Amino acid sequence: MKERTRSKEDTIQALHAVAAEMHDRMMRGEPPRMTLPVRSKKNINFDERLNVYKYGKKKTIRDATSLGSAHQLLRALFVTEFMEEMIEGQKSSTLREMYYISEGWGYGKFGSQNESNNLAEDLEIVTGCLREDFKLRPEEDGARIIGNLTFEEKNRRGEWMRINCRDDVGDSGYGVPYNVESEKLRLLSHDIDFMMAIETGGMFDRLVENGFDESARCGLIHLKGQPARSTRRIMKRMNEEWGLPIVVFTDCDPWSFRIFASIAYGAIKTAHISEYLATPSAIYLGIDSDDIKAYDLPSDELTSRDIEALKAEKSDPRFQNQEWTDQIDLMLELGEKAEQQSLAKYGLDFVTDTYLPEKLRQKLGIHIG
Repeated sequence: MKERTRSKEDTIQALHAVAAEMHDRMMRGEPPRMTLPVRSKKNINFDERLNVYKYGKKKTIRDATSLGSAHQLLRALFVTEFMEEMIEGQKSSTLREMYYISEGWGYGKFGSQNESNNLAEDLEIVTGCLREDFKLRPEEDGARIIGNLTFEEKNRRGEWMRINCRDDVGDSGYGVPYNVESEKLRLLSHDIDFMMAIETGGMFDRLVENGFDESARCGLIHLKGQPARSTRRIMKRMNEEWGLPIVVFTDCDPWSFRIFASIAYGAIKTAHISEYLATPSAIYLGIDSDDIKAYDLPSDELTSRDIEALKAEKSDPRFQNQEWTDQIDLMLELGEKAEQQSLAKYGLDFVTDTYLPEKLRQKLGIHIG
């Protein structure tokens, strides 16, 4: 896939264009405005060419005819200026830092962190740039990776460091940076057959301790719950540039189903860059709803919030195929959910000796050992 990050000059020009459009409208005696896609589940459509979910044609107009929208446009101008200063000064900022910096912007001050985060995403949409181009980074760090993969990462001194994610790291693995484009991270070589994305830290550590990356010839990547953008992007790059299958191993609950959906099809908040983050060929390995009975796993009763989430997924366009319909219906019928670590019922080695080899054979035709 073509790189989505832009040069410093192109990014600044795109930011200037936002202010220039508002200025030109005011000079014509018209209220300044920004036109954005409606960012909701009802405006998500499947793009058959890209094989991911993208925003549809519904638009919303934010203009200065109301006080609330005028404040939003003012904030956008403050933010574009702040971003340009960071780019020129070779600095970066967390989204949280930008929120607090707005304390000095008078009427442009953000009312909440969500307002700050959403505006950064709005500017991605209207400029065609990425958050990484703006030198904005999330508060949370990215994934951890273990396996026989070799990267080159540019450090803060501008030097390239060669790192093998098995031999040059400790048991916690290689920490994925917030920017994983080729300007920052190069994918050099690998000696694995697939990447396994794992939801929980406890299960990631179990597979590392049991040496599953070596016995199964795979790379392990800890998602840390809902995966960060850099996590989804590096999986996308490894899938496209190295041809590695991506398999996803999570808990069995509605929230874990959404984790998989964000990896394979894209997330609603980032539907404007789904083709850049999503890996449509990703395979959901488990835990499946039917695994609860098949393996007699310890389980918990679904909460009312879980049930509401499952019912919402039945109308979510990302789950509109028979396999997911069956999984959701079965979970509702069972009224139960299960964690990855419930497999420890059969001992600490069961997940690597029995469960994962069986699932990999069933779903991918991969035979281990």
